[in-house]
Amino acid sequence: MAWSATAIGALLGLGTQMYSNALRKLPYMRHPWEHVLGMGLGAVFVNQLVKWDAKLQVDLDKMLEKSKAANERRYIGQYFYYVFFSIFDRFLIWMMMYNLILVIGLKQ
Repeated sequence: MAWSATAIGALLGLGTQMYSNALRKLPYMRHPWEHVLGMGLGAVFVNQLVKWDAKLQVDLDKMLEKSKAANERRYIGQYFYYVFFSIFDRFLIWMMMYNLILVIGLKQ
């Protein structure tokens, strides 16, 4: 991967310098040291771009893991709340019905 990024960057730098000379209607290989400098800067630029992309992917994976963990905690918390209070509500309803039956039974 590093060699391909370096080669692409070097070609990018060389192409930029040659395009610049062509726009100004100068000979393509005028000042060859500018081409070497452009190739070096292009290679450094593309290699840094690849490193930045890899770091960005790692950071994104970390953020997605944190988000997934937070969503799971939130879901489990809501599930516990729902289960606990639905059971508690059923218990209260059962107790109210039982007491109502007792009260009605005692009045008769």
